[in-house]
Amino acid sequence: MIGELYERALERRDGVEVEVEDGAGRRSPLPVGEWMSLRPGDAGLLDRCDGPTLDVGSGPGRLTVALTERGLLALGIDVVPYAVALTVAAGGPALVRDVYGRVPGAGVWRTVLLADGNIGIGGDPSALLGRAFDLLSPCGGRVLVEVMEPGTRSHAGRLRLRNGRAVGDWFPWAWVSADDVAGLAAGHGAAVTEVWEEAGRWFACLGRR
Repeated sequence: MIGELYERALERRDGVEVEVEDGAGRRSPLPVGEWMSLRPGDAGLLDRCDGPTLDVGSGPGRLTVALTERGLLALGIDVVPYAVALTVAAGGPALVRDVYGRVPGAGVWRTVLLADGNIGIGGDPSALLGRAFDLLSPCGGRVLVEVMEPGTRSHAGRLRLRNGRAVGDWFPWAWVSADDVAGLAAGHGAAVTEVWEEAGRWFACLGRR
């Protein structure tokens, strides 16, 4: 149901807005419109991608496509087939993959992207960062993470999607503050090499020590 409702949102199907609901019952629109084309703040993120880049949770693929248009080797992975199909149709290489499953090019990637809050995938940011570092080239590389602004509280919880009367299953998610990303990186022998803000969005670059 998660994938089905997400696909409805991407297709703008049924004329009913898909919402995301948290465990406390708070609802907000699923911001698919922001994911369909480049948005403010993307430029600095793209500029910091170095070498072959893996876009984790690539959605409809705006970043994967932009990197490909810049001449970089890039691959988007997402668990929703329709999102992957949109990426491919727009000219970006993409595959239906779970980041914890078999990912092509493991050990080759020089950059791993966790944009749009995707550090929250699975509800365990430390585990996801560990997986991201495993996918990087042993010769070095970077993980680029979009985080919440300083002064906010990192936390984990659960979310589900709603579309009219259709309700998806709960799934785990997490939110990471810019204040806490260094501690997460240190747990994997890595460090924050840069934190920056652009267009009201916050990002961090993580590299092995």
